[in-house]
Amino acid sequence: MDSGYAELHCLSNFSFLRGASHPGELVARAAELGYAALALTDRDSLAGVVRAHLAAKEHSLRLIVGAETTPVDAPPLVLLAPDRAAYGRLSRLITRGRLRSPKGQCELRLSDVAELGPGLIAVVLPEERHEGTKGRRDGGTEARRHKEGWDNYEHTDGPPSSLRPFVPPSLRPLHDYRDLFRTDLYLAAELVHDVPDDLRLAQLADLSRRTHIPLVATNAVHYHVPERRYLQDVLTCIREKCTVASAGQRLFANAERHLRSRDEIARRYAGHPELLRRTMEIAQRCTFRLDELRYEYPHEICCPGKTPTQYLAELTWQGARQRYPDGLPDKVRRQVEAELALVAALGYEHYFLTVWDLVRFARGRGILCQGRGSAANSAVCYCLGVTAVDPARIDLLFERFISRERNEPPDIDIDFEHERREEVFQYIYDKYGRERAAITAEVITYRPPSAVRDVGKALGLTLDCVSVLAKALDWWSEEVVPDDALRAAGLDPQDRTIQMLVRLVRQLQGFPRHLSQHVGGFVITETPLCEIVPLENGAMPDRTFIEWDKDDIDALGILKVDCLALGMLTAIHKCFDLVRQQSGTTLALHTIPPEDPRVYDMIDAADTVGVFQIESRAQMSMLPRLKPRSFYDLVIEVAIVRPGPIQGGMIHPYLRRRDGLEPASYPSPAVAEVLAKTLGIPLFQEQVMRLAVVAAGFTPGEADQLRRSMAAWRRAGEIDKFQVRLVQGMLANGYTPEFAEQIYKQIRGFGEYGFPESHAASFALLVYVSAWLKCYCPAAFSAAILNSLPMGFYAPAQLVRDASRHGVPVLPVDVNCSGYDCTLEASDEGTVAAGLCTGRSVAAGLCTGRRTPAISRCHTNVAAGLCTGRRTP
Repeated sequence: MDSGYAELHCLSNFSFLRGASHPGELVARAAELGYAALALTDRDSLAGVVRAHLAAKEHSLRLIVGAETTPVDAPPLVLLAPDRAAYGRLSRLITRGRLRSPKGQCELRLSDVAELGPGLIAVVLPEERHEGTKGRRDGGTEARRHKEGWDNYEHTDGPPSSLRPFVPPSLRPLHDYRDLFRTDLYLAAELVHDVPDDLRLAQLADLSRRTHIPLVATNAVHYHVPERRYLQDVLTCIREKCTVASAGQRLFANAERHLRSRDEIARRYAGHPELLRRTMEIAQRCTFRLDELRYEYPHEICCPGKTPTQYLAELTWQGARQRYPDGLPDKVRRQVEAELALVAALGYEHYFLTVWDLVRFARGRGILCQGRGSAANSAVCYCLGVTAVDPARIDLLFERFISRERNEPPDIDIDFEHERREEVFQYIYDKYGRERAAITAEVITYRPPSAVRDVGKALGLTLDCVSVLAKALDWWSEEVVPDDALRAAGLDPQDRTIQMLVRLVRQLQGFPRHLSQHVGGFVITETPLCEIVPLENGAMPDRTFIEWDKDDIDALGILKVDCLALGMLTAIHKCFDLVRQQSGTTLALHTIPPEDPRVYDMIDAADTVGVFQIESRAQMSMLPRLKPRSFYDLVIEVAIVRPGPIQGGMIHPYLRRRDGLEPASYPSPAVAEVLAKTLGIPLFQEQVMRLAVVAAGFTPGEADQLRRSMAAWRRAGEIDKFQVRLVQGMLANGYTPEFAEQIYKQIRGFGEYGFPESHAASFALLVYVSAWLKCYCPAAFSAAILNSLPMGFYAPAQLVRDASRHGVPVLPVDVNCSGYDCTLEASDEGTVAAGLCTGRSVAAGLCTGRRTPAISRCHTNVAAGLCTGRRTP
């Protein structure tokens, strides 16, 4: 056996529709086989390296970070990063190719490699013209395909027979590579049994002698075990838009592109042991680890002459005086002081200043915004104007927001008006530049419907058959698809193609399909972001995003600020404007009179059409039972009608205790302190974290891991791994088995989407504000909602009928008065009236000139010839 081996060319399923194994599967298999190291070298991408990095740490395997690059005017290369500086150049190189190409493509040139390649270790991949290499090593451009004659057989049995499996590249590009990389250049000797190994080695050895480029052993790995070859064939067919029957030579000739045992590798290269030794030499040189990445927050948002700590404290206390003009409560003062001290100790001042700057910009442009999520925990965020939730009104777990033990940056979410959020996006891009700011990725994975459709088409099933299978989602939630279900769909369970389909769909579920952009999670850095992670163009103009998703950046401790869009903020802002125009009264989220009994009377009666979060039928049925009478009741109302509490069986016990039908009981004072405000029922993620600490003996860091598992609600079973730890911890602390199992069952419900208390608190504020506006300003509120469509549950006609039911007259359109938006107008009698717009899809309108406020018809409802010709609903 050889003394060691490192695989230097390995593609995962993040080489989309090419690799047929997850990064973690490849790492685990390499560790099992005793490899010294594994290089993950996805095609023009670093999208999978974080997951491979985490798996490598778990399995104690050395991971080499690299990528397979495909210059359009030179042979393909595997580029490996020996150190941090080289990694930065590799990331920048991929970024350059991605940003000059449409989304999902990468166009690199030899000149790009010449500029950014030095310092990297390069392995030349001799051109192969067979199987799935069409489009794999051609740079991804149509011009290259046309040049090499690929256009003519997009859906044929393969390339012309005149193309041999191995075509040595011309010598000039190799000489260019040798001059560029010098002693850091190698030639890949990939033996995959498509031709006799001796013949392939002889050809490569001759090429090595002529170019003076040393050979190194690699295996062009595409999957971790040979059984995945069938899935890889299907992926190739999906990519090439053909069936397995017609794919021909576009498929691999055999199942040899898997991780082989070291004994087999030693036998294959028995006559050339130096090729194996070189893999170890390269692996020993590649010392870079992703843990070396050091994220820095932007530094420019700081007043000259002051430290970030001083400037943040100055802004916070200045905001506190504005928030509390009658004096700062002692409790809030102590919380602000504690938070500022912790922020300074952990070095998060730049983070808070960055978020404050975004809010300052939005407010300066008249864009309504509201922090939510964990930001609602923070008194500092309230004083900075990031959130309008007064910490004096609600007791939240600050450790959910920021923790010394976890040493992670807090995750602040900011909702902006949905019609104007793009202004905030472009401000970020303009301020920090495209190299320092980008949106996080969203990895689009195969779900049962898409997996069934793609696999079915690749196997040649008819479209109607594929459609029937895809709609039967309940089949795929079970371990085995019932034969009766297949027969009901007109399929033979014993048919080999159907059996293959079921097996391949199981394997394909959860595979990454492509990268999309997150709804609004921005990563902003002090140093070039493109040297931390490659950037890519989004499908939407003027959007760029990174290749890592939120779980990846969380694992590396990278800042993310969520700039989200919320339609209700648009409606509230427009309502504020209408009220100001009508009466001269200026309203803001934090100035709406709190705890108004009339507002709660309206909510208790479920008169909440158009009100944020509590307008659905499920919420309306809960309101008369819960009977909210305080702000915290609204917090509970927002959170309780969710899949988590429903699956956990929490709703009915809570209501019975609230109605006095059963007592609230607590097994210990510590548990009572956690659950008293929800009558002994855990309704929020923060309560689960506290219970884990006080009842099961978790550390705060372990409790946060439990929270993360609850947040991973799409990944079934994540929370189950905590069952033993939770139950045994509670038993060890003297709690009964019945209590422990009951709490675990309730906690497990959060795996079906539990709600954080801090998130519910931010939403509850918008619930109260929108309800107050509906109660006291019905015409302005109705007009604002109609001006902000599409949003909410109700069609325009329903909203107009609800406005009419509240005494707002609905009159025919006045072609001389209607504008684009609904407006409020003064009547001849001096009273206020509201008018509907021209250009919105409302089914009826309200007009002017009545004693009570009214809304006039918009032009989308006008009969032909009266207005601007928009379609009538």
